[in-house]
Amino acid sequence: MVTCLNTQTQEAAGICIHSKRNPEFLCLWALLFSISLLHGAKLCWVLGSRLRQEDFPPRIVEHPSDVIVSKGEPTTLNCKAEGRPTPTIEWYKDGERVETDKDDPRSHRMLLPSGSLFFLRIVHGRRSKPDEGSYVCVARNYLGEAVSRNASLEVACK
Repeated sequence: MVTCLNTQTQEAAGICIHSKRNPEFLCLWALLFSISLLHGAKLCWVLGSRLRQEDFPPRIVEHPSDVIVSKGEPTTLNCKAEGRPTPTIEWYKDGERVETDKDDPRSHRMLLPSGSLFFLRIVHGRRSKPDEGSYVCVARNYLGEAVSRNASLEVACK
């Protein structure tokens, strides 16, 4: 619904209609012509419209799943998030931030463009089990953050 703001002049105005199904706003930019009619009624015309996308906080759209993998084998923990602006993704294992190839080019863990965490090979020894644990991905933008469900990575014994 467009409401005229001024009965004496033409004024530019805009209204937004929000869809609960889609975090985008359809913004109608209207040049309103206000004409005084009998009994103070007003007549308005909408002259143009355009679609405008609004920023929204991250949300996880694909959560990681538990995985059991053999030592030395590759695996992937999936995570996908939506948001505007596009959120950054970080991974945490047992509450500690996971170092990836973005931090250290020699790392055996790679952060994929989709946000998934790819392991070139699973590292597992008698004394050290650096890859085994509980993982979450965290998506962030300036409007907030979203945390995925926990996913456990277990190393199968041979």
